[in-house]
Amino acid sequence: MQRGLVGKIVSRFEEKGYKLIAMKLMRPTREQFESHYGDLSTRSFFPSLVAYMSSGPVIGMVWQGTDVVAGGRRLLGATKPSDSLPGTIRGDYCIDVGRNVIHGSDTVENAKKEVELWFPEGVNAWESCASTWVYE
Repeated sequence: MQRGLVGKIVSRFEEKGYKLIAMKLMRPTREQFESHYGDLSTRSFFPSLVAYMSSGPVIGMVWQGTDVVAGGRRLLGATKPSDSLPGTIRGDYCIDVGRNVIHGSDTVENAKKEVELWFPEGVNAWESCASTWVYE
């Protein structure tokens, strides 16, 4: 949000052909981020990660499509921006790992947990008229 990149990031996923099925502007608490990143709680960077992530509003999104978790991770690029290729979101918009501009689920199982955490109200089921132009 702070960098004004929401539209550019959404565009990357839309241009790939993924379908947006949930999106909202949120101001999560430290506790919500501590829960979300709980698997990293023993790492030395955990306090600064939680402080950074909870320092302002975020946009939560859920994308749908074939292999969307793996494909989305490729769009994001490597977690460490210096390892991310140009053309990826992190490769184009990040310099320091501690100031990453995007999170993406790493597995389908974690994606399901994260969707339940951030979108307890559920997602929107809809059919895109473009789906026949994206999928065989």
